[in-house]
Amino acid sequence: MVEDNELNAEIAEFMLTENGAKVETVKNGLEAVQHFEASEPGTYNVILMDVMMPVMDGLTAARTIRDLERQDAKTIPIIAMTANAFREDAEKCMEAGMNAHLAKPLDDKKIKQTISEELRRSNACHE
Repeated sequence: MVEDNELNAEIAEFMLTENGAKVETVKNGLEAVQHFEASEPGTYNVILMDVMMPVMDGLTAARTIRDLERQDAKTIPIIAMTANAFREDAEKCMEAGMNAHLAKPLDDKKIKQTISEELRRSNACHE
C-alpha cells in the first residue's frame, strides 16, 4: 500500500489485515517503485496507491511501474485510492495504468470487492 497520510494508512491497513491480507506500507510513489523493483517477481499480489503524495505522485508511480522491464509490472493490479471521486479523476488513473479507483474514505466492503475482482481478473490473464 502506498499512502502518505498516516491515519489513512492505519485505517486501510486495519481493513486489509482484518480480511486476511499481509500489508507492506510505503509513504510515496518513489518508495513504491523502489520496493517493487527490489522485490522478486510475484512478491506482491496488488498495489493500493494513493494518488496525491509528495516526492512522486501515484499516477507517475503507476506509469513508472508499468514501464519496468519485468512481466509482473505489466500485470499486477494497481488500485487508486483518492479523495477525488470525479469521473475525470478515475479516467486519469486508468490512463496512468491503474486498474481500478477507490474513493476515500475507504469502505470496507468496496475495498474487499475491488481487490477480489482485480485479483480474479489478474489470475484469469495468467491462465
